[in-house]
Parts: sequence; structure tokens; C-alpha cells
Amino acid sequence: MRHHNRHSFRFALIVSAMSVGIIVPVLQVAEAQAETPAETAAETPDAFLHRLAAQGNMQSASDVGATEVANAPNSPFADKAELGEALYFDPNLSANRTQACATCHEPSAGFKDPRIDVANGAFSLGDDGKSLGDRNAPMAAYAKFSPTFHVRDDGVAVGGQFWDGRAADLAEQAGGPPLNPIEMGMPDKASVVARLMEDEDYVAGFKALFGDDVWSDSETAYGAMTQAIAAFEQGDEFAPFDSKYDRFLRGEYKMTPQEELGRVLFFSQQFTNCNTCHMLKTSPTAEGETFTNYEFHNIGVPRNVATRKANAKDVSFTDNGLLDNPAIDDPAYRGKYKTPSLRNVAVTGPYMHNGVFADLETVVRFYNKYNSKAKANQTNPETGQPWGDAEVPETISLKELEQGDALDSKRIKAIVAFLKTLTDARYEPLLAEQAKAAN
Repeated sequence: MRHHNRHSFRFALIVSAMSVGIIVPVLQVAEAQAETPAETAAETPDAFLHRLAAQGNMQSASDVGATEVANAPNSPFADKAELGEALYFDPNLSANRTQACATCHEPSAGFKDPRIDVANGAFSLGDDGKSLGDRNAPMAAYAKFSPTFHVRDDGVAVGGQFWDGRAADLAEQAGGPPLNPIEMGMPDKASVVARLMEDEDYVAGFKALFGDDVWSDSETAYGAMTQAIAAFEQGDEFAPFDSKYDRFLRGEYKMTPQEELGRVLFFSQQFTNCNTCHMLKTSPTAEGETFTNYEFHNIGVPRNVATRKANAKDVSFTDNGLLDNPAIDDPAYRGKYKTPSLRNVAVTGPYMHNGVFADLETVVRFYNKYNSKAKANQTNPETGQPWGDAEVPETISLKELEQGDALDSKRIKAIVAFLKTLTDARYEPLLAEQAKAAN
């Protein structure tokens, strides 16, 4: 019997490792036994979500009972979240037993895919060791706050999980990768359930947490697995709200002049368009800001030609974005993607749905091209060439993109400095590593 209660998610060890420049491998993280630091938020995810709802904001549809405890005293898992933790780090749920959720959403790397040696980090390598996805793996941190996918009365699509929102909530998202042939590669749900039943801790834990009938059929057992993973992702570890920006709001950190200029510009209704899509709350000083309104937009991102060429992928391939969502059949939504959270954005590159930009400043300059027609601002600084044609030119959100004034380099760098303050405290050593590498 494997002791899954030892597979604990411990950021104290991760932070210690990062401070000396070590990225902890997935299985090492799973085996870490240090205690969770006391600085994680005391408010439970459920309480926080209910407070958001009371304030008129969105409420997560992934409330899967993270604090529900096992009903058997000999259960190997105290609650669904602890079971989900074990599942999150378990590579046995992939065809070749080499890939877990954490492989593409590694905690020590900001919950993104840390394998930047593969396709420059733009696409993720599958369990078979050769398949590459077509989209950059989204950050799993703060994902729990995305509302259930829906289209508002004004026609704007909102929420869900994945770049195209095709999963309604965290549980549905968790059920996708194991069955994706170019990700974890399992042939069907029954095969995944068979892997789960190889482990007597899982057998006992699922019964204790989901009832004696949980193993009666594959659909039920598979659904329980996804709910447990979602319960784990509801935890405060995924959303600590302890960045410099959060500490600034609490009066615990003083912004540098450059960071403060960037903050003012970011939230400005006159000088930039950043907050048009990357602000949820009505006040720029509200705590708990997720830095996304969860809407879908086409911002004119070009194809990632260089990475596709280097990896023998079809350079002419066009990603349909939101139109790939089974709930959408209107071509007017083609090429639109969910606005990502800017939390930890400085340490989770490369950027855009296809990882086409490596540097955060490049991203800000890309947005600036819509407001500045100067030749220098029509050039991608990473390539020295024009930005490239939009992958889907006919649905670009020009109304939103052309708000605000053109930015000079001082203001661009200030916005980047502010975005760095959105980095969770445990990932600040990664910022220090970036600064050292740049010098």
C-alpha cells in the first residue's frame, strides 16, 4: 500500500528550493513533508467565493466540497482535497505512467509547464514523448474563480476553463487531459478507473469520500476523480493573494516609483486599455482582484511560425479558438480566447494562447501597436520583424484594443514593473533569477 497522506503539497520546501535556484521535480514535490506555511490565507475558498457573490461578483461553479471529510475512520485521505492532491501528482493516470496534472501545471513554476526546453515552452509534450499540443498550457493558479462558461445577453462569452472555455468548471477540466491522445493518452474512462483501482488507498479513499457505490461504474468513479482534483485546486495554495500588490493594498509594502507609475497607468481609464479586460472588481483598490474579467476576445495574435517550423508542425494551421467550444457555432466567435489572469504573469511565460512571445515587455509592446503607428512600435523586438498578421483577422476586438493613448518606453517599462508585483510571494525568487540572468 502506498501512503498517499505523505504526498502532501508543501510550499515551504518549494520556496526553499527556489531560493537556491532549484526547480523541484514533480515527484519530489509530491513527496515533500514540510508543513504548509502559516501565511496562507485563513479564509476558506468557499467563504471567499460566497463573499464575492454577496458583493455582486462571479461565483465559482466548481464548489465540490473541498472540506468534506471522509466518513470512514481508516480512510487514507482526510478529505476530497487531500485525495485530489494525490491524484494531481500521480503519473499512473497517463498511458505510459510518465505524466501527471502537475507535469504541465507544476507548483514550483507558477502552475505552468516548466519544460521550456520543449518547443521553447510554447507547447506541452505528451505522455508518449513525441506529441505536442497546439496551445500554451494555461496557469492553474487562481483558475477556481472563473465562472461557469456562458454567453451574456450582449453576446460576449465569459468563463469556463481552457483557452476556449469548453470545460464548464474545474472538475470538467480535470477530466480532459487523461483522455486526450496527445496529453496523458488514456483510451477511455474505464482504463483510467482501472489504474485507480490498482491502488488500495484510492479504493478505500474513494469509498469513504464518495460512498460505497462509487466503483459501481466507470462514469461514477471517473467523475469522483475529477471532483477530488477540483477540490484540491480550490485550496488556498492555488490562490494565496500574497503578492507585493496584495501587501501594498494592506499597507505592508511600498511601491517603487516605477511600480507606482505602472499601477496608475494600468488602472487608468484614460491612458491605457489594460483594465478593460484585466480588471474584475469595480475599484482599483479592492482586495481579491483576479486581473481578468473572464471575457473572450481576439487581440490579433500572430501564428507562432518560428516554433512551429522548429518542431515540424503545420505553419499554416489556424486555431479557431472559441469556435472550438462545442457550445459555440457562430463564426463571429472564431479566434477569440479567454482573457487570462495576470496573477504570476511575470513568471509564467511564454505568452498568448500559442506562446508566440517570450518576454512580458514584448506583450505590452504588442498591445501598444494598436495605439501607436510609429514604425518602431510596429516591430516585434524579439524578431526585429513586423509583428505578423493576425491568425484570425476578421474578429479582432478593435474597440477595446484601440482605447487609450500610445505609450512611450518609460510607461511600457513601468507597466511591466507593476505586473511583476502581481507575483505570489513564493515565486519572487524566480523574479530575482530573471533579473540576474538579464544582467
